[in-house]
Amino acid sequence: MTELINVVGGAIVDSLARPRTLLVARRTAPPRFAGMWEFPGGKVDPGETSEQALHRELSEELGVRVVLGPELPAPGPEGWPLNPTAVMRVWFAELDGGTPQPLQDHDELLWVPLADPEQVLALPWIPADLPIVEALLAAVAAQASTH
Repeated sequence: MTELINVVGGAIVDSLARPRTLLVARRTAPPRFAGMWEFPGGKVDPGETSEQALHRELSEELGVRVVLGPELPAPGPEGWPLNPTAVMRVWFAELDGGTPQPLQDHDELLWVPLADPEQVLALPWIPADLPIVEALLAAVAAQASTH
């Protein structure tokens, strides 16, 4: 079996302690995903940890520094299946410097309200990201109910 491609994504929220909004990014490529929304991030390079890759990708794609919070639990130890050859791990993150801008791979960024799951789910998400979005909304709702 070939080794899975490891991808990382950032669920950038306004506050790790009490997340109210989520930053999402609209893809420009490849053509089948252009105009769809996703978590910013990308592939883990050889020799990088997943966390190092996420910091690098968010800097390259959005021009920001972040503080990483907890990882969003995935259905398997490798992460969330994106396709037969790739998996993604997603971390909550909070901005720590820079103003998010669509520098690479995206043409628009949007802060969406986590208190309105219908609005979040109404976006045209990349299909593989949709279960991750649903899990993130459930995790945020569970966290909010404990405060």
